Amino acid sequence: MKCPFCNRDNTRVIDSRPADDNTSIRRRRLCDVCQKRFTTYEKVETIPLIVIKKDNNREQYDRSKIEAGILRACHKRPISINQISRLVDEIETEVFNLEEKEIPSTTIGEIVMDKLKDLEAVAYVRFASVYREFKDINTFMDELKKILEN
Repeated sequence: MKCPFCNRDNTRVIDSRPADDNTSIRRRRLCDVCQKRFTTYEKVETIPLIVIKKDNNREQYDRSKIEAGILRACHKRPISINQISRLVDEIETEVFNLEEKEIPSTTIGEIVMDKLKDLEAVAYVRFASVYREFKDINTFMDELKKILEN
């Protein structure tokens, strides 16, 4: 690892621990030449995931899109940002555990809806109304009946 201060290769790890998010390793390093310390983060490299959209276009997976959809669904609901972050982490873990290189957006949408249903009913209906493109009040009512049956 090159030192960001003197650009030499003579650095060594003096401390190593999991980062706060538990998805990477935080390493404190010391440059043997200039004696300055710096921190690096090691993260597991994941295979790029391609999402197949409803119109058959393909685009790279983007966590922020899931997060934005859930934030809109949870707007003015009693759900903390920490709960939303945990929910997105769970969704992302489930998506990546499928071990697919390409995944239909419908699969991701269904996973999101399953997780939202357990978290908060109003947020679930909001998300479902956009995701399932409710055409009229009857389809909306059908979805509400499904929730009430559970």
